[in-house]
Parts: sequence; structure tokens; C-alpha cells
Amino acid sequence: MGDRTDLETLFHERVGDGVVLLTMNRPDRGNGVVPEIARDFVTALDQLEADRSVRCLVLTGAGRQFSAGADLKAMREYLDRELPVTGEPYNARVIFPVIQRVVASRLPIIAAINGGATAGGLDLALACDIRIASTAAKLGETYINLGLPPGNGGTWFLPRLLGSGMAAELVLTGDVIDAARALEIGLVNRVVEADELIPTAVELAMRIAAKSWRAVEAAKQSLRSTWQVDLATTLATNYWAAAALHPGPDVSEGVDAFLERRTPAFNRTPARED
Repeated sequence: MGDRTDLETLFHERVGDGVVLLTMNRPDRGNGVVPEIARDFVTALDQLEADRSVRCLVLTGAGRQFSAGADLKAMREYLDRELPVTGEPYNARVIFPVIQRVVASRLPIIAAINGGATAGGLDLALACDIRIASTAAKLGETYINLGLPPGNGGTWFLPRLLGSGMAAELVLTGDVIDAARALEIGLVNRVVEADELIPTAVELAMRIAAKSWRAVEAAKQSLRSTWQVDLATTLATNYWAAAALHPGPDVSEGVDAFLERRTPAFNRTPARED
């Protein structure tokens, strides 16, 4: 552990070569995505994306919950005070930018789901590239239980991850499922014991960080683009992304290492202008 940076509602620290652990730190309110935590989240992403030595993030929550989504006490105050005036849905200007930034980030992001991840908290985990859950995790698209449809990307992410039928079941029932069921339906990649959650996520992040950073960024962009375009466009995008990387040093090193049966020695601290 080292190089810890504390913001008001979250902190981040280096936990390995190229890997940063980002922790939402508002456990008394379930790490709900409120304006303060959204602001700090975007600030942290700005800082970390600008640092070329950072190549993968692990996101988790302090305390017993990953994120409970909206702070319902704050939502109650909003409904009592502001709704007749603004007519806007609660948190509309808060969580949308966070979800979009996670999806668009150049950095792969692994959600280490340590406890409850419901409503907007689940949507935040869905926006990440990979999800690893503790055996203590509980996950649910619970908006319907508040009389609301999902509002932060769940209806976009879930059908792509689970298929339309399972997505509909989670959305329309608002059921909260345990980690074993989440793994069974493909909502998470792995389930581990609570004390193994962060080490497992960091180990995976370090494996990703050891790859060519150019290839990782291109691969993440390509994976995201497949959600919006057809196969032919995806194939063309993949082809030209690879072609753009062929002249660079990483492809040559990767091919040589494979042929020589050794671990590739990619440049992990590129010059800023790269």
C-alpha cells in the first residue's frame, strides 16, 4: 500500500505496479452515490486517467456495502422540497456523469463488490469492466421496490450481460440475490471469501496492468463499441485498431516473447506524449 490520496468521500491508493484501489468511503450512508461522492469520483478519475503509470483500477466500498445507490434520506428531503419546483428525477445530474465516465474511461475498472450493491450501486458495478463479489455480497436492481424504473443504466447493461429474460426478472421483481446466484446467472465473474476479495481483484488487475497498455486501451474501447454497432463494424474497428498498433514496440515485443517462450517485457511507464 502507498501513495494514498484522500478526498472527502473516497480515497485511492497504489496497491501494485500500475494498479490503484479506489474506495468509496461513506459507510455510514451505505456509500450511496450522492453529489459529494459523485464529485469526488469524477475528480479521482480525472487524476488517475492523467497518470500514465496507472493502468488498471479496482473499485470497492468501505464498510459493509459496496454501494446502496441513492441515499434515500436525501431522496426523501428532495421529494419534499424540490420536486414541485424542478420536476427532475432525483440524482439525474449526479450519477449519470459517473456511469458515463466509468464506461468511457481509458482504464479497465474491476468492481470488488464487498457487500450490498443495489439500484444505482448495482448500476455502478455494471458499468465496470469486470465484477468480483465477496460471499457477503447482495445484488439487486431494486428501483421497482421504490415505485421507479431503473434510472442509471441497468436496463442497458443487464440485457447485454444476462439476456433479456433474466434482465427482465431482476428489473421487474426488484429481487436481491446472493453472490452464488449472481455467479450462476453471469452477473459477476467470480465469488471469493470476504478476506480474499481485494487480493483477488488486485491480482487480476496486476495481470491486466502487465499487458501492453496500448493494447488494453484499444481492447476496452473495442469491447464497449460492440454494444452499439453491428458485427461488420466491430470487425473493421478491431482490424484498424490492430493495424494502428502494429508499428509500435509492444506488438513486436509480444510476438518475440511468444516465439521465444518468455514473458513479454512491455514498457509500463510510457512517455506522457504517448
